[in-house]
Amino acid sequence: MYLPSHFREERGEVLQALMRRHPLALLVTMGADGLLANHIPLEWDPEPAPHGSLVGHVARGNPMWRDRRPEIEALAIFQGPQSYVSPSWYETKRETGKVVPTWNYAVVQARGALVVHDDTKWVRALVGRLTDRHESGFPVPWKVTDAPEEFIDRQLKAIVGIEIPIRQIEGKWKMSQNRPEADRRGVVEGLRELGDASSGEAAALVADTIPEK
Repeated sequence: MYLPSHFREERGEVLQALMRRHPLALLVTMGADGLLANHIPLEWDPEPAPHGSLVGHVARGNPMWRDRRPEIEALAIFQGPQSYVSPSWYETKRETGKVVPTWNYAVVQARGALVVHDDTKWVRALVGRLTDRHESGFPVPWKVTDAPEEFIDRQLKAIVGIEIPIRQIEGKWKMSQNRPEADRRGVVEGLRELGDASSGEAAALVADTIPEK
C-alpha cells in the first residue's frame, strides 16, 4: 500500500493490538479465475517469530481453500478506527481557508503463504481457543462443550482451518500527523463530538500524535 513515512506504524505491539481488537480481516487470495476476497475473523498467534501467524477457519464449501495458487501469498487486511475529517475543524481554515476534507484511518496489512489444515483435531483446538477469547467478556461465557458432542462433530466437519505465517506486516496510521498541532486539536474535538465508537477511537489516535505540554 502507499505508505508515506509520517503515517508508517512499525511498533509490533501496536499492530498486534489492532488485529486483536478488529479481528474481522479481508483475506485476499489468488484463485484460478483471479482474485478472491473473503471476510474472515483471524486470530493473531505470536509464533513463529518474528511476526507470528494468523489462524482461522472457513466453510468447507468456500472455494478459497481449494481454489488457490499456493505460490502466491495471501493478503490479510485489518481495518481499525476510521472517520471522515471535516476541514471546518482546522484552525488553518480560519487563518487561510486553504484546506480540504480528508479521511483518517488505521489499518494493518499482513502477507504470507496460506496453509490449509483439513484436520479436525487442529480445527477443534482452534475453535476452542477462539471461543474462549471472544466469550471471555460475557457474564456467562458459552463453551464449546455446552453443545452436544455429536452436533459439534458435525459442525467441525463443515469447516477447514487456515494459517498464514506472516512474512511481511505493515501498519498505516493516517491520523492527521501531516497537519499543524492546532489543526490536530481541532480534529480531536470534532471527532469526539460525532459521538460514535469509531470516531471516538480515531480521536484517541489523533490525540496520541499531539505532544504533551
